[in-house]
Amino acid sequence: MKGILLLGLIIIPFLGYSQEETTDSIKVFFLGGQSNMVGRGLNKELPDSLDKTFSNVWIFHGNTTTQKKDSGGAGKWENLKSGHGAGFKSDGNTNVYSNKFGVELSFARKLQELYPNEKIALIKYACGGTSIDTMANRKPGYWEPDYSGKQGANHYENFLKTINNAFETRDINGDGKDDYLIPSGIIWMQGESDGNDEKVASRYYANLKRLMDLMRASFRNHDLPIVLGKISDSGNDEDGKVWDYGELVQYAQEKYAKTEKNAAIVRTTKFYKYSDPWHYDSQGYIDLGEKFAETIFNLNK
Repeated sequence: MKGILLLGLIIIPFLGYSQEETTDSIKVFFLGGQSNMVGRGLNKELPDSLDKTFSNVWIFHGNTTTQKKDSGGAGKWENLKSGHGAGFKSDGNTNVYSNKFGVELSFARKLQELYPNEKIALIKYACGGTSIDTMANRKPGYWEPDYSGKQGANHYENFLKTINNAFETRDINGDGKDDYLIPSGIIWMQGESDGNDEKVASRYYANLKRLMDLMRASFRNHDLPIVLGKISDSGNDEDGKVWDYGELVQYAQEKYAKTEKNAAIVRTTKFYKYSDPWHYDSQGYIDLGEKFAETIFNLNK
């Protein structure tokens, strides 16, 4: 844990230096979680207003790995466009785009409407099939900060690598000026994989609170706004429930949003259609991104 905390402190010098030296201030938002944050929307189903390269919006998408590899969190700042869904990868020098998208496109478009005179930056790191709790038995790995087992990656460590790699770039838009990145919110879409076991699901609130506290600390802001996406269930299973104890996770999410300062929850997920038993369809990701943007904007007000 000591090593993790030290890694999280690496961003401090850059933040301080940039604030003194630059005239470019950019709001930065973190997008994290599991597969419904990764995104399974189809690029071919995007409207023209989203199927474009965004000006004044940049994204650092940390490379996802389900094993203990140095490539976790590698990335490169580029203007936002489609292809940041499932299948995206980066080696830190080149971004390889996929034929899928997540919430980032509609999230950015709505933020540009809400902040018409602001530059926007997104940092994304998410991995499908991941839980917070290590007892959930998830092969892709866990978000538990102290996890050091052999089954899958420690995604909290990859989160720290992602944000540190992102903040190491002093000029993210390539205009020749150092940029001052202002942490402005955490968007978290995760919990489904903690909903398959009763004991694991019953611990979700405590696990979520600890993880969000540490993520806020890594951005040096203990009051940083947090918006959760409430998990939902397609019902596409033999017993009519994909997540047998999903209600316990939903309860924990509602409790967190109600009791935690500067936190909120998006509930429209219960109305979305699905492309398979686990993932929303393209329109669901578009709506979810818009709702995330509206909610984080209201918290920042």
